[in-house]
Amino acid sequence: MPNRTILIVDDNPGNLTLLGELLSERYRVRAANSGPRALQLAAQAPAPDLILLDIMMPGMSGFDVLEQLRAAPATRDIPVIITTAMNGEDDELHGLVLGAVDYLTKPLRPAVVLARVHTHLELKSARDRLRRDNAALEAEIARRMHENQVVQDVTIRALARLAETRDNETGNHILRTQAYVEALARRASAHPRFAAALDERAVALIAKSAALHDIGKVGIPDQVLLKPGKLTPEEWAVMKTHAQLGADAIARAVEDTHQPVEFLACARQIALHHHERWDGGGYPAGLAGEAIPLPARLMALADVFDALTSPRAYKAAMDHELARATMAGQRGRHFDPDLLDLFLAGFDEFCALARRYADAGPPA
Repeated sequence: MPNRTILIVDDNPGNLTLLGELLSERYRVRAANSGPRALQLAAQAPAPDLILLDIMMPGMSGFDVLEQLRAAPATRDIPVIITTAMNGEDDELHGLVLGAVDYLTKPLRPAVVLARVHTHLELKSARDRLRRDNAALEAEIARRMHENQVVQDVTIRALARLAETRDNETGNHILRTQAYVEALARRASAHPRFAAALDERAVALIAKSAALHDIGKVGIPDQVLLKPGKLTPEEWAVMKTHAQLGADAIARAVEDTHQPVEFLACARQIALHHHERWDGGGYPAGLAGEAIPLPARLMALADVFDALTSPRAYKAAMDHELARATMAGQRGRHFDPDLLDLFLAGFDEFCALARRYADAGPPA
């Protein structure tokens, strides 16, 4: 039973009969005696596997038909062999430029027709197999990338939660600060100063990496990390080492992979520098201004806002408006001025995120 369909197009009934009888023993054959009818049949399912197209037809020429076939998504990939009594090189070239795969001159020789048809059908089958294989491969790659992404996200969250178990008063601190960082980064992506560094991928990378900002707290002794009151200068010095401890742990993880891991490089910047200050008065490196990596500058705003508006054993949560005024007073001191302006301009959004991820009811 023939399983391939060939559409033959010719305004001459004799040529249609000749080609139909020649091809029908091996293939399903459709016949059209005009350009408009050819376009109708070409669009019907199942689509033809090959079209033999006469050029010299009244009304709509074969060239016109070929142009419309190539313009329509449903028919643009069907191979077309031109058949014509014309033998000028310009006509042949014109047909090939329009997208024909081959050119047969009349009178048609049956053996040549069958050979060319067979060749182009095999080529089409090979292209179709390649297209299917590529689609399957792309689907498998997408599936594996999604799977790897899920594993990566779960691993990040597990590591972040590990740090949180050492300081269980932070509750949803990780979720809130990630949300703040992502919201602020998206706002900053429209600012001329930050747009080049904050495309969609970079924003997602920074938001993901933000979860590991306090991973170094696993290395802080309990008597310091869990102290309910104010830390002594000596204890504060120990507490500040969490930035370097976290950065070193992430750096060792990167070394163990034996290849660069982009989100871990970003996570290391955040862990190490999110306590730096715009005026250079932060830690651990005392960086100032643009020397502080942008992901860390974003994290600094998110971290301080959450620290101010979240309750701790040693303090109550600060009212949002008071937190806003407190942070506004740190423009050009603790915070990048432009990032702070963006944060204050979108302050309602950040308050909404604080309520969404509140530990126990909405903050004050």
